[in-house]
Amino acid sequence: MRIRFLFRVVLFFLAFAGMKETVRAQEKIERVWYNQEKTAKIQIYRARDSKFYGKIVWLKEPEKNGKAKVDEHNPDAKKREQPLMGLLVLKGFVKDDEDEYEDGTIYDPKNGKTYSCKIKQKGNQLDVRGYVGISLIGRTAIWTAAD
Repeated sequence: MRIRFLFRVVLFFLAFAGMKETVRAQEKIERVWYNQEKTAKIQIYRARDSKFYGKIVWLKEPEKNGKAKVDEHNPDAKKREQPLMGLLVLKGFVKDDEDEYEDGTIYDPKNGKTYSCKIKQKGNQLDVRGYVGISLIGRTAIWTAAD
């Protein structure tokens, strides 16, 4: 009887420990954000690889000439017909500090270029800095929480 009880207690704690590892707290950055111009909303989420990504989930003007806007400036001709809605624009960010994320990239569908990027969260806004080479050579856009 005691052995069964101890066995059940051990199984309970093992199961609880396993669940604890798989349940992750949601980061403050994981939400929907307006880009600086407020022409798009980007949803930032953590993927299974524990990195953060962002995709376009809303466009102020989703159509061009009566059709869904596409990634017309993509350097890969095969991807130029891909819709902007759902397009990944932020890729591979790793949390560096309490409110800083780095080692990612940002894709600008306006010119088809991808830049190194780092993000710093300040309450309900993000400083999104895209750059080439070193972060001193770049531009910061301020995104605001959409929800």
